[in-house]
Amino acid sequence: MVTLTTANVAHGGRDGGGLPSASVSASCILTDGLLPDGQRVDVTVVDGVVAAVEAAGSARRDSPVERHDLGGMLLLGGLAEPHAHLDKALSAETVLNVTGDLIGAIEAWLGARSGLTIENIMARALRAVEISVEAGCTAIRTHVDVGADIGTRGIEALREVRRLCRRLVDLQLVALVGVPLTGAEGAGNRRALVAAIEAGADLVGGAPALDPRPAECVAVCLDVAADAGLGVDLHIDETLDPRARTLADLARGVLERGFAHPVTAGHCVSLGMMAESDQRRIAALVAEAGIGVVTLPQTNLFLQGRDHRTATPRGLTALGALTEAGVRVAGGGDNLQDPFNLMGRGDPFEAASLLVTAGHQLPQAALAAVSSRARDIMGLPAAEVHPGAVADFVAVDAFSEREAIAAAPGTRRTFKAGRLVAHTVRDVVVPGAPRA
Repeated sequence: MVTLTTANVAHGGRDGGGLPSASVSASCILTDGLLPDGQRVDVTVVDGVVAAVEAAGSARRDSPVERHDLGGMLLLGGLAEPHAHLDKALSAETVLNVTGDLIGAIEAWLGARSGLTIENIMARALRAVEISVEAGCTAIRTHVDVGADIGTRGIEALREVRRLCRRLVDLQLVALVGVPLTGAEGAGNRRALVAAIEAGADLVGGAPALDPRPAECVAVCLDVAADAGLGVDLHIDETLDPRARTLADLARGVLERGFAHPVTAGHCVSLGMMAESDQRRIAALVAEAGIGVVTLPQTNLFLQGRDHRTATPRGLTALGALTEAGVRVAGGGDNLQDPFNLMGRGDPFEAASLLVTAGHQLPQAALAAVSSRARDIMGLPAAEVHPGAVADFVAVDAFSEREAIAAAPGTRRTFKAGRLVAHTVRDVVVPGAPRA
């Protein structure tokens, strides 16, 4: 049984880019939660912030505030999705990728998006948000297509989704501008990017490696963002070709400009195919520039490597080199059942599991990649079980972080600023099963 609590949906204007607002806070007590270190605790929330974490049974029983008995469920900080495409979500049945690779997905989507309406985009995006919130996600950054052909339809649709869901999830919008962005032929897309910012986009996005002039495309994105006072989140080098070096172009552009706003690079697949010495050199440059990197294991496992019949590459970035250089690395789900990824459950535990199995990360690091590190890259305050943190949590039916990732329990509770916003319950009946 799945129950999504939407009674708290707000009806207001733009909410400052999906950042937490005191107007959506609540006060409550969560009792008998299990922490990863084995402690059983009661958590008191006041105005959407953790006010106290005490031994289980310590919280006042005569308090008039709302109480939630977790019954020993594992209590974790809210999960986050740092790289989604809500405007494309749940379109796999109608937008077909016949080749299965990145170019096939792009061609399929471009062929379909001229017929998209704001209402159609909203309907799919709202369902995708529900799926993510049910999974324990309290923050989503979504890339949204803008361009000369589609204009700002996607931004307008997702801006309304953000308004409707502001009490469920912090939603950030990235204007994913089409290519070409450079040269005379890119004039229409440049105008669309400016219009998207005016329409409510929070960050400037794009895919420079697909532009005829990748380094110049990076420069355009950084300059437009600087003029608007916004951060940048780019699709970078989503290819197995080790000659693709747009990540280095981005790092140099940030350093040379003294770019003062947050910068995120998604995918960075080619880095994983380079010689180790090149990985280390570029990773050091990325660290110096303060760029956050988001790896998207599921979509890149799906799209990449189809031409490699032997020793097929995994399509992930160089996680080891980036981590050793001190780069902040998060993990995301990317596409949710669309031509870029036919699968996907909108569940950050799925991305964490792939970071363990395909990325060789330890479970604790993989979980951090889809929670605390993802929030950090998104510029959001910490959501953890300690006083002073934002009271965004997910409680799951598990005994450890490893088990939570491995089992992806069907019984979960999602709390946003202290409010229970989603509660899923999994009932299992196996007739004739032996009893312990």
